Amino acid sequence: RSGEMAKSTQLTDNEVFRAYATYTAIVLLKMMLMSLVTAYYRLTRKAFVNPEDTASFGKGDSAKKYLRTDPDVERVRRVHLNDLENIVPFVGIGLLYALSGPELSTALLHFRIFTGARILHTFAYLIPLPQPGRGLSWAVGYAVTFSMAYKVLKTVLLL
Repeated sequence: RSGEMAKSTQLTDNEVFRAYATYTAIVLLKMMLMSLVTAYYRLTRKAFVNPEDTASFGKGDSAKKYLRTDPDVERVRRVHLNDLENIVPFVGIGLLYALSGPELSTALLHFRIFTGARILHTFAYLIPLPQPGRGLSWAVGYAVTFSMAYKVLKTVLLL
């Protein structure tokens, strides 16, 4: 039912909330995957930031050469940081949005576009694709989160 706040006892029956939970799980798993990708790049590029991480390469000067930054590792880390900056707000605002009673079709559009934009952003950053691909995918995801925030404020704020 559009325009009604969902009751907590009915959340699992609420199709919008279930859609929110589905797409939130997808983007959170994608963000978690970036930790594994970072670890993979660190291991394959032998680029570490902590001395204890280099212990398997020997001691002293032989291990110190692995304490370094690598452009590929840094690129993956920037993708992960960008996910934190964009997915975390989506999770909070998306929850409020899902509970604000939007139409299912509109909510699905928001959730799907955001998820697709974040996945595209990751590929655009890692491959890397030429600009403005990465910038546009970021902007689309950001606009979706802003749109949901606007809907929440319009629905619940007494102005």
